[in-house]
Amino acid sequence: MRTKVWMALSVLLALTLVLAACQPTAPTPQVIVETVVVEGTPKVVVATPQVTQPAEQRKVLRLAWGPGDIPTIDTALAVDVISIQLIDEMTVGLTRQNEQTAELELAMATDVKTSDDGRTYTFTIKEGVPWVRYNGKEVEQVLDCEGNPRYVTAYDFEYGILRTLNPATASDYAYVLYGIEGAAAYNQGETEDPSTVGVKALDAKTLQITFVEPAVYNLNIAGLWVAHAQPKWIIDGDDCTEGRGERWTETGFYQGYGPFTLKEWVHDSEIAIVKNPFWPGDAVVPSPKIDEVRWKLVDTSGALAEFETGNLDVSGIPSGDLDRILNDPKYADMLRNTYTLGTEFYAFNTTKAPTDDVRVRLALALAVDREALVKNVTKTGEPARWFTHPGVAGAPKPEKFPNLGLTYDPQRAKALLDEYLKEKGLTADQLDITLMFNTSESHKRKAEAVQAMWKETLGINVKLTNQEWKVYLKQRKAGNENIYRGSWVQDYPDANNFLREVFTDNNGTPGAYQDVVNWPVAENAEGMIVYTPGSNPLYDKFVELVKAAARETDPEKRMQLYADAENILVNEAAVVLPLYWYADKVLVSPRVVDTPSITGYDRYEKWDIKS
Repeated sequence: MRTKVWMALSVLLALTLVLAACQPTAPTPQVIVETVVVEGTPKVVVATPQVTQPAEQRKVLRLAWGPGDIPTIDTALAVDVISIQLIDEMTVGLTRQNEQTAELELAMATDVKTSDDGRTYTFTIKEGVPWVRYNGKEVEQVLDCEGNPRYVTAYDFEYGILRTLNPATASDYAYVLYGIEGAAAYNQGETEDPSTVGVKALDAKTLQITFVEPAVYNLNIAGLWVAHAQPKWIIDGDDCTEGRGERWTETGFYQGYGPFTLKEWVHDSEIAIVKNPFWPGDAVVPSPKIDEVRWKLVDTSGALAEFETGNLDVSGIPSGDLDRILNDPKYADMLRNTYTLGTEFYAFNTTKAPTDDVRVRLALALAVDREALVKNVTKTGEPARWFTHPGVAGAPKPEKFPNLGLTYDPQRAKALLDEYLKEKGLTADQLDITLMFNTSESHKRKAEAVQAMWKETLGINVKLTNQEWKVYLKQRKAGNENIYRGSWVQDYPDANNFLREVFTDNNGTPGAYQDVVNWPVAENAEGMIVYTPGSNPLYDKFVELVKAAARETDPEKRMQLYADAENILVNEAAVVLPLYWYADKVLVSPRVVDTPSITGYDRYEKWDIKS
């Protein structure tokens, strides 16, 4: 029988503060005393004192994201930047990447010990961090069936990792946890026993994770959002809580424990997170100075208009407005350079003609003048000759590999295409090629510029099509077009995250963009991804290189292995066309005190708004 918990009494006790006569009056702290009845027994719960601020004193940071809805804030299901950004503000991992240095820091883990063989990590979990929810008026602690606050424990982390890996969850990012022992077999349904996965809560404050092999990035993986603690009771239900299933992320249901928690999510319009007064701030993840962060879901041009009228605090700059903004002295102190460890690229569908032929893919890649694209269209970023951002560990550095990767070579591009057309008995204008991108004015301008380059150099009339982000992800996965716009921002700052986890077959599951590239794999009758070694020698060599690089401890040798892998990716197999490495300019209101980030994710708990 489900236990029913009824609130019998809620009493507010005002605490009078005695202040010096010359001091301004401070807001009055409030202690919330609640009496709950559990199976007939009254129990008194006293919440942590909170300060209620007048509405006019609240600090609200006003931001914008692109058009269309946020795909998800489900910890196990997120795959894109805005979803991960929100999750990282509302929950905290065992480890956390510093946004300014990209260095790894302990977060929900206060200590970690590594076994002699380098495979097993034992984490001590921070105690006294409660789960919270926004009840429509304020943030409150979540109570268990006995009326006590639910605190984050090692069991919540164990549940979170296992839920992400559970095949029924259908997490597209589960593969990133395949470095954990037994994770791949469990996620792929080879076993239904979760105890075979190398994650175990030894007690409420001790979590043990065992990896398949020692690697420098294992601690990064342990801190990723898909490995954060998740609230089992609100997802699956328990004796006193109705399980909400996939609806647990909706307004009023969502429960988190980070520096912020969900306030409201108006789908396709806006989303807001509110300060969590119960988060015990520390040097790594401090208590927020800002009371609320609110995103409007509008395009960059709309965001800039809102910024210029004083309705937004931060805005990107559409390429068409960049010169105006840069030349207007009133914006001089508002401009920020943002350097993100990420890459803008186009991915080729190798299963659809004519991009199923490497000569066509390479011709298209060589016909793009990336220097001109950055100079005349994006006006930000650095032309990319290969995929991995040079700022991450292990990545080839331009000064050490001046001849690596793609260069603009229209003559060679024309020769390759002519060879293909002669063999097929076709002319360039007969080729049917479509480039799809997610709806955005900037993506449209880039696509139109590249479309013009292909027309001028190769005589190909490439069609353009677009979809809003959430729909685009589904369309991309369906693989009905030839070329897809792509963006990769590091999950952790290592080349392994760019190459092995994006483009290789990970124990039977494709990498993040392998659903597009699909260069070596196929689906069998049961829908499982299969690959027979030897059926694609280039892919075999690529996998061999990135796996060797993961184990290599000598930095120079490791960099060479990744350089060799990049050459296969962009030249020999030509499955990816890198466009530029990210570096953008944004506008930040003078009232905002921000901490710039190089990781692609901001830490709003460190921001402030001037009074």
